[in-house]
Amino acid sequence: MESIKKLAQILANSKDVLVLTGAGVSTESGIPDFRTPGTGLWSKIDPMELFARSVLVRDPAKFWRRAEPVFREMASAQPNQAHFALARLERLGLIRAVITQNIDSLHQQAGANVVFEAHGHLRTAKCPDCGAQEDMLRVLDRVAEGDNPPRCPCGTILRPEVVLFGDPLPSAFQIAWQLVWVCDLLLVVGSSLEVAPVCWLAPEAKRLAIINLGETQCDGLADILIRGSAGEVLAELAEQAEKLQARKE
Repeated sequence: MESIKKLAQILANSKDVLVLTGAGVSTESGIPDFRTPGTGLWSKIDPMELFARSVLVRDPAKFWRRAEPVFREMASAQPNQAHFALARLERLGLIRAVITQNIDSLHQQAGANVVFEAHGHLRTAKCPDCGAQEDMLRVLDRVAEGDNPPRCPCGTILRPEVVLFGDPLPSAFQIAWQLVWVCDLLLVVGSSLEVAPVCWLAPEAKRLAIINLGETQCDGLADILIRGSAGEVLAELAEQAEKLQARKE
């Protein structure tokens, strides 16, 4: 595909490239996205019931009971070729970092070293009082076994280290925002760019490329727009970029 070759050339000629990933990067790992009619997570579960801090505070047992199967699916998933391709591009020195809206840690599992998790992660649950952490899968097992709501040894109810509705964004997002302002290119992959404030990063970039199956809010701003699955497009992009780099050497 000529557009992929063109994007590979831009990567090769750029000095500072960031990648912003959304749910579409992880669908090939079996994790449903949020908005696809019929299959998206929000078509099955009210997000304000699942990912709301108010629910966790008001009825923590209900929160953890509903979250357990969803969190377990995400926490147990394995990286796909999209994650591996981005890690490969990082090793080649062609991208500086990944900014992700995803909470599944699949970028790190695939070998990425610099990942800014704008919405937190599911590796651990944390005590809001003493700061103690516990492996998330262990916490989910406790919930499934009836230890609900799960508590820290100090007695405080644990919470996932994800950004819930009503939570402030972590410092990782503020760092990512500053990096986007100065980067040469922001490559958006698998995001509809509808979730604020992360979606506001795209218009701030000097140059924008988008890889997504469907339309996004910022298609009109993109220098390059590629319609396709994240895994297939990124695998080919990494291949083309490596060939270009080999010719330079």
